[in-house]
Amino acid sequence: MTIELRNIWFTYPGLKRWVLRNVSYVFNDNKTYVILGPNGVGKTTLMKLVALLYRPNIGSIITWGYDYWRLPKDKRLSIRRKIVYVHERPILLKGDVLYNIALGLIIRGVKRDEALSEALRILKDLNLNYLATRDTSTLSMGEAQLISIIRAIIIKPKFLLLDEPLAHIDIDKREAILNILHMLRRDYSVTLLISTHDVSVAKVLADEILVIKEGTISKMR
Repeated sequence: MTIELRNIWFTYPGLKRWVLRNVSYVFNDNKTYVILGPNGVGKTTLMKLVALLYRPNIGSIITWGYDYWRLPKDKRLSIRRKIVYVHERPILLKGDVLYNIALGLIIRGVKRDEALSEALRILKDLNLNYLATRDTSTLSMGEAQLISIIRAIIIKPKFLLLDEPLAHIDIDKREAILNILHMLRRDYSVTLLISTHDVSVAKVLADEILVIKEGTISKMR
């Protein structure tokens, strides 16, 4: 199973230049890809195209053998549910941490008690169960980023996209997030796509490193 970009061109309404130009790339299963580049070069745009949140102006996105944007809405929804995109600045709901983590399972039909139990199990596995009853409004930026990633993990996506997951956080939370990403590589059949401007992160995590420059991407390794 793969996500393939074919000759993608993309720009935003009113912008008089292409943000991405004739981009083609294949993202294969069970690999970790890191996209490098400074702010403003198109990392987030590329991530949102792969996450199927943006539709390209020109070109096709092939998901598991299907031309995604030509599919009927119900088929697109079933594919989208295999992909999770985590924003640079976490978006959490009001309420406690445990409910926020369990919500993805509840939406997918898992009984509330079972979903909460699974959420607590993952927190315990990561030695973060002390956060379970905390209200999300009291979390630091680093804690919120951790919870948003764990919330993504619990639904076992095929593709997990993390936009600058280590931005705005302290050293302790950085180590915790890196530990989670290593766990994903080891224990889950998930493809990771991570955007960052931190070369050291890329070297530690990536199977393939992509660099965006002037609207195109090249493979660094």
